[in-house]
Amino acid sequence: MAMEMDHSFTVPVPPDQAWDVLLDVERIAPCMPGASVDEVDGDVVNGRIKVKVGPVSLTYKGTAKFTERDPEAHVVVLEASGKETRGAGTASANVRASMVPDASGSGTEVTMHTTMNVTGRPAQFGRGVMVEVGGKLVEQFAQNLSKLIAGSSADSGSAGSSSASAGSASSGPATAADAAPAADASPASPGGSVDGADVVAPGAVNGTVNHAAPAASATTTAAPPAPASDDSINLVKLVGPAILKRAVPALLAAAGLTLLVRRVWRLMHRATQD
Repeated sequence: MAMEMDHSFTVPVPPDQAWDVLLDVERIAPCMPGASVDEVDGDVVNGRIKVKVGPVSLTYKGTAKFTERDPEAHVVVLEASGKETRGAGTASANVRASMVPDASGSGTEVTMHTTMNVTGRPAQFGRGVMVEVGGKLVEQFAQNLSKLIAGSSADSGSAGSSSASAGSASSGPATAADAAPAADASPASPGGSVDGADVVAPGAVNGTVNHAAPAASATTTAAPPAPASDDSINLVKLVGPAILKRAVPALLAAAGLTLLVRRVWRLMHRATQD
């Protein structure tokens, strides 16, 4: 079953920053329900997607490859294909994504055009339902991605504030303890003496003073992980509302037709009796 889908979503960072985030496949993969990355080798990504159809769980294992990257135009093209690990079902897709500043000027609008072909049990739901499922998956992906980017921005701001505070503290005025005269210390005893008792200064080992300043502990702020997402795509959960929405008009029409038939039958029955 072949289909084409168009989706768009907005992320709260400018296009240059969004470009770097969206190309970090290992980092953003958990934002998509059911997706995981096994290996990244240059432009080739090996991974898998788990799909749940009622009580049956399917795993598609395959490869995705970046066939085009244009950092100036902020356009990327991805080709992907996969096959069920325990079945004959297949899935393939060609995705073209472009990024432009949104209306506010502070975010990025991402537009995706996807050409997809699916065989096997998921294809039994029909093209219309699968397109609606694709829209819901993109919506979930966009929400998780926005949380991931917002967390990264917050952590970067906190790290910058901490560095500024540390710099201010290190350049502040010397304390009274720092200005204590070194003449009070006895040559024979690095720490001097108090009431005849030797006091060893901090950093003195076996009578030797270590004049080297303690090394500053560097703190590295790692990129926050992607928000936890569903471990599989539950098609029944996603397509349930879609099927119900399509079924309600048909059920109402069937009910109306049944009532009409019964009404006609009663009229004919009365006419026969008369």
